Amino acid sequence: PSLGILIVRHLKRLERVILGYLEVSDGPGEEARLAMLQTLQCTIEHAWPRMPCRLPVLLKALLRLLWDVHSERGPTPEPVRAALLQGATQCLILLDRCCQGRVKVLLAGLHSSCEETRLQECFRKVQEST
Repeated sequence: PSLGILIVRHLKRLERVILGYLEVSDGPGEEARLAMLQTLQCTIEHAWPRMPCRLPVLLKALLRLLWDVHSERGPTPEPVRAALLQGATQCLILLDRCCQGRVKVLLAGLHSSCEETRLQECFRKVQEST
C-alpha cells in the first residue's frame, strides 16, 4: 500500500506471488491466503488502470479459490472459510469496478447455473455491487 501507483512496476512479479499463494491451502488458519487476498485488494485499488488486461488471469484464480474453499473438506474452521469467501468476493467487486462491469457480465452465466448456495451468494454480492 505504501507504494501506491508505483506498484505497477512490480505488477507481474507481485501477481505471480499472489496467485501462487491463493492456489494452495496453508492450513486451518489460512493466514497466507487471507493476507494475499488483502494484498490483492490493495493492488487492485492502487493499480486499477492496469487491471482490465489482467482480468482473465485474476478472475480465473479468484473463481478457483471460491470453488476450492467451498469444496475442500479439510480442518478449516467455518469463520475462516467465510473470511476467504468474503475476501475473494470483495476482490471480484473491485475488479468489476475497474473493468467497467465486465466481471458482472462474465459471472452472469455462472450465477444462474451454479447450484451451490454459498457461491451463489458471492456471485449475487458482485452482481448487486455498484
